[in-house]
Amino acid sequence: MARHEELRHALSRRGMLGVAAGAGAAAMLGTAGSATAHAAPVPGADAAARPGRGRSPIVPPGRLGIQLYTLRDQVARLGFGPVFEELRRYGYEEVEFAGYTQGTGPITLGALKRLLRDNGLRAVGSHVGYHSGDPAAYTFATQLERVLDDAAELGLPHVGTPNSPARYGNSVDAWKRAAAEFNTYGAAARARGLKFYQHNHAEEFGFATDRPEQRLYDLMMAETDPSLVYLELDVYWAYSARHRFSTRPDGTPDPLDPLEYVKRAPERFPLFHVKDGEHDEAHRDGYRMTDVGDGDIDYRSFVTALARGNRRKYHHWLVERDDAPDAVANPAGSFRTARASAAHLRGGGGC
Repeated sequence: MARHEELRHALSRRGMLGVAAGAGAAAMLGTAGSATAHAAPVPGADAAARPGRGRSPIVPPGRLGIQLYTLRDQVARLGFGPVFEELRRYGYEEVEFAGYTQGTGPITLGALKRLLRDNGLRAVGSHVGYHSGDPAAYTFATQLERVLDDAAELGLPHVGTPNSPARYGNSVDAWKRAAAEFNTYGAAARARGLKFYQHNHAEEFGFATDRPEQRLYDLMMAETDPSLVYLELDVYWAYSARHRFSTRPDGTPDPLDPLEYVKRAPERFPLFHVKDGEHDEAHRDGYRMTDVGDGDIDYRSFVTALARGNRRKYHHWLVERDDAPDAVANPAGSFRTARASAAHLRGGGGC
């Protein structure tokens, strides 16, 4: 599609028609200043930005972030500037992009960098589609160099995909083929001083169609080069996978412990999605999403296991709630999700 049309297209993380302002987007007229509306103050927001009442923070200082997909409705309505202002008030320090427009209209990468700087935020990653049937789509498979150009221009340390490696199916050979492509993207990213990563959902922890004893996530980790391909563990979806995939298709028990993956290779997991859910056996996923601190997911064990010594500066903890803009699932709204989750993680509330 034409560059100006591509910039206007919002990224759907599940649809994965990636969007970004490219290296040539600086010539466009869209700027951060086009967003003139400002977010209405959220009650208690300033208090939420302060550690809570003498309790120790759960997330290490300087490492509280949020995946902007959580706030996609507010970004589309208000623009990045007002949303970043709110995030600063809540005490966030880092963000992860889910596209560089998210429905706001044209905006240059330089304008995004200024907005981040003006609000004391660091961008630590970005979700970009793995592949698409459209050869002009903004994905790793179709526009690798442009994806890396944009990430480098924004100063991102990481750039990755939220897509499963199931591009060619769920057989062992299909995942080996995808793993080889991931290695290629990782090598290209490393040459630019970046780290390529993959973000999981539950299905990555399922089993190969032709070898039901082979867990797919294990296969991906084995077939990708650990110096080239990194992983962003979504704690919620990993716990959902434990609910769904702790038994092989033939009925053989195969217990799944997400934390063990991280303990075995902590250097492969620079990024985490801190996402909470209330346990519900009747739900397919085993949980229903909640704001962080309101559910039963044991995300705190991951922080405790890794937030020690030098590792405190290596790992990044990003709040996310997929259904935060859903008025039925979350009537309090996505700003409330961001504020309450930050207050909990900064104030050390119980899990």
